[in-house]
Amino acid sequence: MLVTCALPYANGPIHIGHLLEHIQADILVRYQRMLGHEVWFICADDSHGTPIILKSRELYIHPKKLISKMFQNHICDLKCFNISYDNYSSTHHSINLYFLKKLYYTLKLNNLITLKKVIQLYDVKENIFLPDRFVQGICPNCYAKDQYGDHCELCNSVYKTIELINPVSKISNTEPVLRNSMHIFFDIAVLQNTLYEWMQTGVLHKHIVNKMKEWFYKSLKSWNISRDKPYFGFRIPDFKNKYFYVWMDAPIAYISTFKNLCYNNPLINFHEFWNINSSTELYHFIGKDIVYFHILFWPAMLESMKFRKPTKIFVHGHVKIKGMKISKSKGYVITVKKWLKYFDSDSLRYYYASKLSSKIEDIDFNVQDFIYKINSDLVNKIVNLASRSSSFLNKYFDNMLSKKLDNIKLYTQFVSVSHKIKYFFQDLDFNLVIKEVIKLSEIANQYFNHNKPWKILDPKNSIKLQEICSTAINLFRIIMIYLKPIVPNLVNKSEKFLLTILDWNNIHIPLLNHRISIFKTLYARIDTTNIDDLFK
Repeated sequence: MLVTCALPYANGPIHIGHLLEHIQADILVRYQRMLGHEVWFICADDSHGTPIILKSRELYIHPKKLISKMFQNHICDLKCFNISYDNYSSTHHSINLYFLKKLYYTLKLNNLITLKKVIQLYDVKENIFLPDRFVQGICPNCYAKDQYGDHCELCNSVYKTIELINPVSKISNTEPVLRNSMHIFFDIAVLQNTLYEWMQTGVLHKHIVNKMKEWFYKSLKSWNISRDKPYFGFRIPDFKNKYFYVWMDAPIAYISTFKNLCYNNPLINFHEFWNINSSTELYHFIGKDIVYFHILFWPAMLESMKFRKPTKIFVHGHVKIKGMKISKSKGYVITVKKWLKYFDSDSLRYYYASKLSSKIEDIDFNVQDFIYKINSDLVNKIVNLASRSSSFLNKYFDNMLSKKLDNIKLYTQFVSVSHKIKYFFQDLDFNLVIKEVIKLSEIANQYFNHNKPWKILDPKNSIKLQEICSTAINLFRIIMIYLKPIVPNLVNKSEKFLLTILDWNNIHIPLLNHRISIFKTLYARIDTTNIDDLFK
């Protein structure tokens, strides 16, 4: 299978809102790889568009220098959270231009390209046509203030920029004027029936399908795939001052990034994954705010090029803090670098996993809830189980596990839960995985407390003591196998402690007559000192 995430924009650093999607996808990828499946995981920087021009002007650097710097920063940020990409590229890559031109000429050949005169908002002070996100005004549908030029975040309606009431340029804070410009359109209405049929093949959540059906009540409108200069991107062939719209070349990066991976790994067959009759699986992870592009425009591109369409598109909600959406454009962010000054990466991965489900719901980051889940669940209930039981094995048995378990029935019970856990992972109900893991950790601790190993230190009971503690260690091992896709750093430390690889395929075989390492702190409690500074 091939798995992708939506492309982070190259005008700023990765923040914890972005990370929700990358973590969600990475958990599924790691789970599938644990089962022995062939999974390729790719992403790229979205490196074109007017915001890149404006940011480079602000920093007094060339756009190429800006996107190069951000590219390195993004790779570093994602690695800090153990996002296991096989290839990370950029929409500014030459391979992306190759596939973009291939698409464009295919559209022309099939008479799917038309020219139209368009009325647009123009910033006279900055001499620039305004992109949707650089205009704010009153929503023409619900009359909410301070909404973007393309859609309302309050009522979710989509509209033309010129329909916005009392528009204001976010660049110069002036009122824009209307100007005409000739633009290039992709006539996706020709593909309307094909897109409608594909949308209902199970590729989408039912809620999204019902929402998207509204777009098909009338003929689909042609899609403007061009932008005027000044713009940073790829020029459209045959046009001097026209550039491909950022949303034209961004999805193409799914193809070009994989092609680039194939160049570096000749064993991967590009056409096996992208031919129209491909038997491989293609999964996209996206936020709910870009559903429109991935369900109409992207499959329309693929259909035009005779490439396969996605197997499944997973849509998630936004991350909010105190009810506010994390947003670079609104200046409300917690960057990766800022997060890592206070916490580690596993803590956020675990917290997000405890909230993520197959439903398309926003996640409201609650500080107290976060602290509780890490300190009470991860540290006290899970890691502490290994600490308590290993102390006896270290002191009395030279870190050796017993030759048999004290309670094989309990061990079998823990293993049997794997079928349920697998089901939850496959359905992206990671919150249910966490709930099951916490239940198991509570049962394991109850078992340990009930047997009171500290009361049977008499040499006559040494075998019993060793078996009880070895059973607890084995229960901890099962729990960590279930958590392996979620908390890679903790799992890595646990594998070094247990001196074994945590593998789903041998979960039914307990560790017996096996030496483990001396226990060292696997995970520290969260220090709440200065925690409020993170959210300032």
